[in-house]
Amino acid sequence: MKRIFVINGGQVFGHSGGRFNKTIADKTISFFENNEGFEVRSTDINQPYDIKQEVENYKWADVVIYHTPVWWFQLPNEFKKYIDVVFTEGHNNGIYHSDGRSSANPTINYGTGGMMHGKKYMLTTSWNAPKEAFTLPGEFFQEKSVDEGPMFGFHRMNAFTGMEPLESIHFHDVEKNADVPNDLQRYEAHLNKIFVNEYKMELSA
Repeated sequence: MKRIFVINGGQVFGHSGGRFNKTIADKTISFFENNEGFEVRSTDINQPYDIKQEVENYKWADVVIYHTPVWWFQLPNEFKKYIDVVFTEGHNNGIYHSDGRSSANPTINYGTGGMMHGKKYMLTTSWNAPKEAFTLPGEFFQEKSVDEGPMFGFHRMNAFTGMEPLESIHFHDVEKNADVPNDLQRYEAHLNKIFVNEYKMELSA
């Protein structure tokens, strides 16, 4: 059984009702509940959560799936708070033990103190920005992808714990030109590609 931990970081705030990320998170949970070979747990950062239990969820999981909108090129503030308090609770308790350096040579090995080696994570993000803002010359993100640009720090955060990335998926222009049915179809294909097809190959190997 693959153990999947789903985190909905789509904060309800201001003019954002968090509906898109809630829809994507619900789709994720339903997908794993309806495919054999998976167990699933989930957290919605808009609902009360127990910090110690969240650490246990990370320790339990084989794969962590993050769903988040990107606000002002960063995580929503409540999702960032969730990461801060849960990872702090996870110090010497399954998430990381140190920054990896030693007093003998403090200039090397930074970021190697994670305790989650062997686990993987997947990121989905949603944007007001169209995908062309990341790909076209002269456009805002200077031809840097979501993963190499705005979300680079998020990926390094997970690398600090020892987790390895699965292929991300990003949803663009969801505020002005949303096409939720197409996004859901594309997302289901992404989940099938990564988790069903590759999982079957792993089992038959």
